[in-house]
Parts: sequence; C-alpha cells; structure tokens
Amino acid sequence: MAMSEPLRYLCICADDFGMSAGINSAVLDLAEQGRISATSAMVRREVWLAGARMLRRLDPARFDAGLHLDLTRPAHAGGAEPGLGGLIARTYTRTVFAPGVQADIRDQLTRFEDAMGRAPAFVDGHRHVHQFPVVRELLVEEIARRYAGSPPWIRSTAPGLRQGPDRLKARIIHSLGGSRLNALAAKRGIPTSSRLLGVYDFSGDIEQHERRLSDWLSACRTGDVLMCHPSAGIAPGDPHGGARLREYTALLGLRLEAAGGSGRIELAPLSQTLRQA
Repeated sequence: MAMSEPLRYLCICADDFGMSAGINSAVLDLAEQGRISATSAMVRREVWLAGARMLRRLDPARFDAGLHLDLTRPAHAGGAEPGLGGLIARTYTRTVFAPGVQADIRDQLTRFEDAMGRAPAFVDGHRHVHQFPVVRELLVEEIARRYAGSPPWIRSTAPGLRQGPDRLKARIIHSLGGSRLNALAAKRGIPTSSRLLGVYDFSGDIEQHERRLSDWLSACRTGDVLMCHPSAGIAPGDPHGGARLREYTALLGLRLEAAGGSGRIELAPLSQTLRQA
C-alpha cells in the first residue's frame, strides 16, 4: 500500500491591516474565504479601530490576529513614511532613545488588547523592525513580562527560498537581526515561526506574481509563514498600491491542491500548528 503524502501546515499572513480601508476589506474577504490564516495589524494607523470591530468577528481558534509593530509611522495622516535608514542607524549604533521605543511597544500592545479584547496571537514588524537591535531586546522582554503564561509567537525572517531573483533581498532582511531575535526568543521560551516566504520587490504583473506564489507554496514546510500584502484598492501615496491589487487577485484564485513540493498543503494559523506540535 502506498504511503499517503505528508501534510504541510502553512500560515499565510496578510500584513498591514489597519493601514487603509482597501487593505482591511481585502484581508477580511480573504479570511472569510479561507485564503489566508492570519493578519498583522497596525494599531496606530487611521482605520485600525474600524477594522478591529470586524476583525473581532473571526474565530481566534481558526485565524491568528497579531500586532504589526510599527515604528516608521508618517508624521501626519496621509503623509509619506520616513525612510528606514535612520532607524537602522540609530538602533545599530544603539543611540535610539530606548525608553521611547519601550513605551511605543507597550502602547501598541495595549491598543491591540483594548480593541480586540485579547492579546495578539503573534507579533511581527512593519518593514521587519521587530528584529533590529534594541527593538528586539525590548520586545522580547515585554512579551515575556506581559504574557508569561502563554506568549504570542514571533515571526522569524529566516529565508524560505534557496534560489530565485528575490533570494538576495530575503537574505538582507534576515541579516538585519533575524538570528539574534530567534535566539533571544528561545532563551525566554517564546515560540517563533520557522521560515519567511513572500519576500519580493513588489514588481511584475499578475502572471509573474502567480508564479511567485506557486514557487512559495512549493517550497513551504510546516511552521513557515508566507507573508502577503493584499488590498482591494489603491490608497493615495501608497508606493506598493499596484502590487497589493495583484496580490489580492492572486490570492483570490489560490489553489493549494495544485501546489508542488513534498506533500499536500493545508492553511492553518501558526498558533494552532504550534499547539499541535
């Protein structure tokens, strides 16, 4: 008798919930259709509270809602985000005002709890800031202090693809502190995801993105997170507006049964996968 194929559990996470009405709409639609299994929220952005009221309706046992730690907010609503270079320089030289970062982390966790009535299922970072020096130490300590009994998982940035045109970007992202973050989390007993899929340069047309999505699905393993950035509309000033529309369209047509790789794929919130493990 032939052995059945192994089952791979994948968490597909939509980033940037709360940034715009179009993003909120796409995330909620994809969640209700079972095309994604998690979203990370920006609780200091304009439409977070309106979106949270709808996000609370999703079953937390079947869908992970987490905090998308946001340290590069625009100075005013509708403004452009500041460049990332300044924050990288201040954190790597450890000249960043640590009490201010700590207060911001605590404030964002509190805003999530107040709006959702529960702790976040996980924490990651907008533009992967959660792994930067100073930030990662403060974040891990706050999670360990605040959720000692049942800490949320933290998203790892370990690259998920060993080849392809986007491999370099994925490796650069991880080099900005991913290994140190994983080690700190392990030391404090905080679970992390395995690898990060979904890294690319936001270029290309819908066919190219569908091929990327197929490659990520083929490469996935249980414990991985495939991040995505869907939106049902283009917000003014969003440099990735077109890419967000393409991602939304590609995810609406997602067919897991057609994915290659070793074994079948089933979408699941990573919290559920970690509990089963």
